[in-house]
Amino acid sequence: MILSCSNINKSFDSKSVLWNCSFHIEDNEKAAIVGINGAGKSTLFKIITGELSSDSGTVTISKDKKLAYLSQHPDITGDNTIYDEMLTVKKDIIQMEERLRILELEIKNSEGRELEEKLDTYSRLSHNFELNNGYAYKSEITGVLKGLGFSEDDFNRKIETLSGGQKTRVFLSKILLSAPDIILLDEPTNHLDLNSIAWLETFLSNYKGAVIIISHDRYFLDKIVTKVVEIENTKCMTYNGNYSDFSKKKQALRDAMLKQYLNQQREIKHQEEVIEKLKSFNREKSIKRAESREKQLSKIEVLEKPRFIDDKMNLKLTPRIRSGNDVLSVKNLSKSYDNNTLFDNLSFEIKNGEKLSIIGNNGTGKTTILKIINEIISPDSGEITIGSKVEIGYYDQEHNVLSMDKTIFDEISDTYPDMTNTEIRNVLAAFLFTGDDVFKQIKELSGGERGRVSLAKLMLSNANFLILDEPTNHLDITSKEILENAINNYEGTILYVSHDRYFINKTATRILDLVNKKLVNYLGNYDYYLEKKDELTKIYASNEAEITTSNTNNLSENKADWKDWKNEQAKQRKKQNDIKKVEEKIFLLEEESNSLNEEMNDPENASNVSKLMEITKKLDSITAELNELYEKWEELSE
Repeated sequence: MILSCSNINKSFDSKSVLWNCSFHIEDNEKAAIVGINGAGKSTLFKIITGELSSDSGTVTISKDKKLAYLSQHPDITGDNTIYDEMLTVKKDIIQMEERLRILELEIKNSEGRELEEKLDTYSRLSHNFELNNGYAYKSEITGVLKGLGFSEDDFNRKIETLSGGQKTRVFLSKILLSAPDIILLDEPTNHLDLNSIAWLETFLSNYKGAVIIISHDRYFLDKIVTKVVEIENTKCMTYNGNYSDFSKKKQALRDAMLKQYLNQQREIKHQEEVIEKLKSFNREKSIKRAESREKQLSKIEVLEKPRFIDDKMNLKLTPRIRSGNDVLSVKNLSKSYDNNTLFDNLSFEIKNGEKLSIIGNNGTGKTTILKIINEIISPDSGEITIGSKVEIGYYDQEHNVLSMDKTIFDEISDTYPDMTNTEIRNVLAAFLFTGDDVFKQIKELSGGERGRVSLAKLMLSNANFLILDEPTNHLDITSKEILENAINNYEGTILYVSHDRYFINKTATRILDLVNKKLVNYLGNYDYYLEKKDELTKIYASNEAEITTSNTNNLSENKADWKDWKNEQAKQRKKQNDIKKVEEKIFLLEEESNSLNEEMNDPENASNVSKLMEITKKLDSITAELNELYEKWEELSE
């Protein structure tokens, strides 16, 4: 066990957030902390790190174990470039490397006892340097930065010039490079595109340390975690398995709790009716029997009504006007900004009832497509045709459709005056607004709460074609599940942009992947997209596919292009062969280096100065050659 939380209690303004919260994390375990927004997940992280103190309870971390914490808004400043900031993490390695270079010079000018001491120091330091991946720390930095979405052009950008999301990625890069024993990550995927999230999944799955994650990205949790700790109604409950396992077990537990409660309520009601009937007979024996039953009834430990949210509520929203079968036609759409072409000649159609998701990396133009369809911005070229009787409803991330000074209830009732109070409350309850919550002002709500109000308002509108830009942003998992339910039961047409793969998998009937400035069509959900991605991208959106198609259509006019393509393929094959040769040579030299280090550490050679000098000379030569080969490998691998 590397970390233990025992009976953690925490209150704010007399309101309990955590009550007797207990769980433990094993070495190398990957765990998730889940719960609705405001449940106390981030509070628990801050208590573990010592940023907040608990009212009572203990946090125990194994001796000499390092812990690192990524908050949602990490503080990172300074004049460093991104790359220089990464080098600060490798400070000990760099100092070790500098010490080795100094020792190499000193060994050349030493003899006798002093030489033996320096050689011994050099051997130990060199071994430690190798154990700490010293020969590859630059490659490691490059790999992590690129994995989290930075290009080499970004490496020299100053930290102070970065956006909040970019700073978060820099901070996350530093944590991963520092390789602590325990990593706490609070919403690590918030500022990552799909490729970077996939890279992080692989990195964390293979990470030799404990990882605890707070995330609303259920697909991400499914790929990584083997334990889920849920905070619900201030209490902690631990489930083994990934998020999907937790979800099934949780539902089974909820069903059992509700069944037990309802059965007991029925039994209590039955007993009360029997007692009342016995008393009504007004006979001595019947009254005694009634009193006996009352005594037994008073001894029953009455179960508390389960207080979980009914996230399976069936909210079926039917547009008042049905559109024609052809909802949207886009032909030859193109858009560029400052000589940067986002996409070119995009064409696609949407039919009535489809739930269509556009996916792709950040900056490829997904939101731009939505804004063009909504006539918020103009395309450079192309034609957009809206079908018969189509009414568009648009959801943006700024929630511009809401009046900040109104209450949630008034926002709905003023927009839809024909709805009864009961109808309004039922709809708001489906979006998690119950009781007095409906009288909160919009300006007092969190981003996620405003998102839910906007979605409720949009789905009640006359629109039969909903266009949603990142609808799950700022929503907790329960809210996402309710939105999934609403979308799946919606009888109109939906086009949306989202990075939430679990959400896409649950709701999309078709996916358009914006890649290499082209759209690739997938007739299925996200799992189907993953299965077909490499195959269909190669056919429809790779440069190689474009050249091959061009040659097929008009070979005589494109011989030069064909020749260039063949030459490029030959260069790529040569590069792969060169990489293989370099890797083989690196392997042989590393084997030789290990053998020489064993010779140097052999007690029989301890007093043989000439032998040690010979070994050291060979090691120096191998180290120099290895450094050159590492640089060459990096260059070829780019």
